[in-house]
Amino acid sequence: IGKEKFHKSQHWGYCNNVAMLVGEDKPGIGGEPLPGRKLKPKCSVFPEGSDAPAWVAFDKQVLSFDAYFEEEVPVKNQELYRIRHCKIYFYLEDDTIQVIEPQVKNSGITQGTIVRRHRIPLPLPHEDQFYTIDHFNINTEVIFYARKYKIIDCDQFTKNFLRKMGVRLNPPAGRPDDPYTKERQKILDSMKPLRPYERIDTLKQFLEHDGHVLRFFCVWDDPESVFHDPRELVLHYYLSDDTIDIKEIIPVNSGRDAFPLFLRRDKLPKYAPTGLYQPGTITSRTVLNVFGKLAGNRGHYILDNRKTGAVHQEFYRDGDLKIGAVINVWGRKIILCDCDEFTKEYYRTKYGIEDFTPVPYKAPPPPKPEKKFPPYTGFGSEEDSLRSCMGLLPKPPQKDFKKFMEKDRSGMESNILRFLAKLVTDSPIDKDRKFIISYFLSDDTISIFEHIQQNTGILGGKFLERGRIKKPGQELLKSEPSEYFKAQNLFVGARVCFHGHNFLLVDADEYTFNYMEKHANEFSVADIGVILKKLKDITEPRSREIRQVFAATDPEHTKVIEYDPFRNLIVSITDGVFSEHEILTLGRYYSVRDEYEMDLHFLLAVAQEQLKKKNFEDFEQLSAVLIYNDREKCGVLPHEMCRTICKSFKLPLADDNLQALLTIFEDDHKQVEYKKFVDGLNWRENQIPACQTIKVPLKNEDDRSGQPPSLPVKGIKYLPLLDDLFGKEE
Repeated sequence: IGKEKFHKSQHWGYCNNVAMLVGEDKPGIGGEPLPGRKLKPKCSVFPEGSDAPAWVAFDKQVLSFDAYFEEEVPVKNQELYRIRHCKIYFYLEDDTIQVIEPQVKNSGITQGTIVRRHRIPLPLPHEDQFYTIDHFNINTEVIFYARKYKIIDCDQFTKNFLRKMGVRLNPPAGRPDDPYTKERQKILDSMKPLRPYERIDTLKQFLEHDGHVLRFFCVWDDPESVFHDPRELVLHYYLSDDTIDIKEIIPVNSGRDAFPLFLRRDKLPKYAPTGLYQPGTITSRTVLNVFGKLAGNRGHYILDNRKTGAVHQEFYRDGDLKIGAVINVWGRKIILCDCDEFTKEYYRTKYGIEDFTPVPYKAPPPPKPEKKFPPYTGFGSEEDSLRSCMGLLPKPPQKDFKKFMEKDRSGMESNILRFLAKLVTDSPIDKDRKFIISYFLSDDTISIFEHIQQNTGILGGKFLERGRIKKPGQELLKSEPSEYFKAQNLFVGARVCFHGHNFLLVDADEYTFNYMEKHANEFSVADIGVILKKLKDITEPRSREIRQVFAATDPEHTKVIEYDPFRNLIVSITDGVFSEHEILTLGRYYSVRDEYEMDLHFLLAVAQEQLKKKNFEDFEQLSAVLIYNDREKCGVLPHEMCRTICKSFKLPLADDNLQALLTIFEDDHKQVEYKKFVDGLNWRENQIPACQTIKVPLKNEDDRSGQPPSLPVKGIKYLPLLDDLFGKEE
């Protein structure tokens, strides 16, 4: 008894401390169903198979059923009801249903979508449930919003799917006819023309073929022409009324007048042996005078039903036109040489013609002579001199504006590749000189800056003005455009010659490495996939030996080796085939990532130290701009917006330090609390005690060398590299 009372109590709940009945859907303890409780599935239940969800497993799979419904017509005596046929689509991915009625010509009924796609509830008293796949079968009825649909059949895919679901399909039902439509068809079939003459009805042909035009490309060899050159024509045959018009294609500078049409649109008669007929000879109907002049001046006329005096004339039809045929256009012999795709499809469908080989009627045009430009004179740029050879009015050379807009400096993206270089020379003075080579991606220009070194006797600074640099070994005065250095020619380890000075690129900044790795499809030396494939082809025959060499380099089995031993191993294994940049890319990909936790006081102390050193005090103005951008006055702004505003103030902080500070001041919704952020940076009012300040070198601190930082690759995990090359060792 106590157990029964316990289960019965599960149907009760409390609302405002008042016990009340909550329904049968509430589960028992642990979510288990109660005894006697019937579970109501909310969606269709499919047999177990793939683990993918329904919206993936049944994507673009729809069950299609043929159905009809009866519609009462209380306002007409001719029909009491209508039979309207429709399609029911059941979408397996989400159990939605759509009902569409196909369009019937001249029905006078608004047709199309009857029920838009959505989940349809069951009729009363089960309105809390929806239709699933179990409710559909052939020769059954379904009710959608009080309208009863009779399912009579389905397509083959639906039948196969339902059989796989274990549904026993009923035999298809017959398709009933609409009584009013059937009656109307009987009336139309029994109707006969009331007049004794033949009815000429061209409306059907016009409605079926309006806008359908056959196009043929023709040629007329005019014998009276002075030069006997063929005249190119285009013939249009209008299927709506069997008329033809012809237009002449007049070549440029032919000396002929350009007429709108060679032949205006009309029916084109075939050649008549008796010559041309006089106007009025050919008529559509013949009129007979029954009494003549016997009944005075009043005659009695009837139409000639037998057409005894009619004159028949044949016109060109679509069956007379084909490629290679010769037609007579008012005494002119015109050859049909080719046609368009629509015309080919028309003849292929109607007449079964498959051969559409065009008739050659003119010699192929001679090849255009190669346009040769005179050699470069040496005055001005090559592009500017070339433009003077392309027209009477020289125009300045156009720059690649699209590339400029895409690769110009935008926010934090400088689009400048910077490399550290040294001179390749035997001079002891020039060996220690260091240069910064900057490649501007927006216009493929290069500038060189020399690092200032004290007590060397060499003035540093600008070494080469920004501009494009030609590759060495090219002829100066030539017709072909010169080749210039591209971004792909610059990488760590490359040797380049700029105006007779040989440089060796020994390092690059972090932005350059990141940019080249992000655009690996443009830079093969930074594509880790290409590098691994190249390394695998070289080392695969010696996999066991290479594993032993790497293991010998790591005697303590830390699974990590330093970069210098790693570089020496790669160079010895590949016999110097790999460039320094490719080895650096490998090292960066398999390097050990330092994971550490940022200390707020440490970061603020370092930031305040740097701001104080740079004498930055515009905290009130920075706070005002942040408040102005906070339109909703909620005290928070997006991370990127705060970063952009700080950069617009030229805040003297490294980008990674600024990013870390903004991240620390974010709330749960990834929004930066800018007031706390500005207060933390304000070294005037909220200065951190000196005991908490730790002196550390910053990335953007003035380094008079101006050279990019060295690559921060310390340790390299060599086991993942070996696994990627030779597979995991058993």
